[in-house]
Amino acid sequence: MRDVQNEKDKRNIKINMVGIKSIEYPIVVLDRKFGTQQTIGKFDLFVDLPKDFRGTHMSRFVEVLERHHRKITPRNMESILDDMKESLKADVAHIKVEFPYFIRKNAPVSGSESFSSFGCSFNTMKDGAFDFILGVKVPVMTVCPCSKEISDRGAHNQRAEVFASVRMNSLVWIEEIIEFVEKSSSAPIYSLLKREDEKYITEHSYDNPRFVEDLSREVVLFLQEDDRINWYRVEVISQESIHNHEAYACIEKE
Repeated sequence: MRDVQNEKDKRNIKINMVGIKSIEYPIVVLDRKFGTQQTIGKFDLFVDLPKDFRGTHMSRFVEVLERHHRKITPRNMESILDDMKESLKADVAHIKVEFPYFIRKNAPVSGSESFSSFGCSFNTMKDGAFDFILGVKVPVMTVCPCSKEISDRGAHNQRAEVFASVRMNSLVWIEEIIEFVEKSSSAPIYSLLKREDEKYITEHSYDNPRFVEDLSREVVLFLQEDDRINWYRVEVISQESIHNHEAYACIEKE
C-alpha cells in the first residue's frame, strides 16, 4: 500500500506540534495513602514534524500510550516522552494528561466519610531538557471580608476554585497541594456533611474571610516555604454569589 504520510513535502514549512488530542484512556497514578489509584486520563500527545515530511504516524501515539498507561507518574513521564520521540522520529515531544483524582475526606465534626474529586494534570515536554508541571484544581469556600465588615447580619459567601501549578525538584504529592490550598481558604468543601458539620463550616468560614487576593497570597506562602518547589502559578476564580461576574487573581513566580 502507498504510504502517503511518509511522502516528502515541498512546502518547506515545519510543524511545531502534531498528534492526537483528547483521547481518554484508563490510567494508574500514584496515591500517597494507598500507593496507586486507578482513574481516567484525557491525553494530548504531540511531536514536532520536520519541514520535509508530509505527515506523522497517528497510530503510533496510541501505541505509546498503550505501552505506558498502567503507571503514569512524575518519575516515568520522561521515559514516555523519549518513547514518543523514538517511535515518531521527532526532536520534541509533548504530553498533557488531565485526570480526576479522588481522596476520602472526613467531615469536620461528625467524621462522616466520602469521596472528593480534584481535577489534576501533568503537563510535560522534552526537547533537549525535560519539563514537568503538576496542576491541581481545588474547590474551596470563601467569605467576603468587605461584606462581613459592612453587614449587620451575615456575609456573602461562595465557592471558589484554586488552580495551583508547580515545577518541582523532588516529588510533591497531590494531597499536599490540596492541603496547602484548603488551609488557605475560608473553609474546605465536602461531598457529605451532617448538620453539625454544616454549622461548623458556616461559622469557621465566617471567622476566616478571604478575598481572591488573600487566598492566592496565602497559597503562595505555603509554596514559597517548600524547597521541593522551584516554580509556581496560583490562579483563583471566585464564583461570586451576589455579582454577575467572577473575581480572579493570579500570582506566578518569575
